[in-house]
Amino acid sequence: MTLLTFLEPDTAFGWTSSVALLAWIALVLSPSRAGWTPWVWRITGRVLPVVFGVVYVALLALHWRGEGGFNSLDDVRAMFAVSGALTAGWVHYLAFDLFVGTWIAERSARLGLGHLWVIPLLLMTFMFGPLGLLAFVLLRALRDPTSLKWQPGASS
Repeated sequence: MTLLTFLEPDTAFGWTSSVALLAWIALVLSPSRAGWTPWVWRITGRVLPVVFGVVYVALLALHWRGEGGFNSLDDVRAMFAVSGALTAGWVHYLAFDLFVGTWIAERSARLGLGHLWVIPLLLMTFMFGPLGLLAFVLLRALRDPTSLKWQPGASS
């Protein structure tokens, strides 16, 4: 089996989806106070999104034929009619949702949210991406409205 085999659309879809699912399970099973959690966050929020980013670029380079684009819904439909480009789009979602889920877990720990509050946020982010982010922002606003105030150079 060669490296290019891993970048065939069906194969790439399968292994990236499986890895992402394992990462999400690890996030859900990693309360902020657990000793292993910083390692989980490093892998789910940094390593895997970068790996998926490389896969995304490789899939586009290998499979996208330049059809379609982002100017209209019809252009996007034409682009995703190519299975390699569709798989790249899927990997894009996997990378960003996992990054956002990890960010939510890390920020929730800083706010002192219990892990039982974090689990539904992670599940919403896993299943519905922006809905999980919105729920976190709303919960954060209810818990500590000043945490939403923009501060130049702030890391939260």
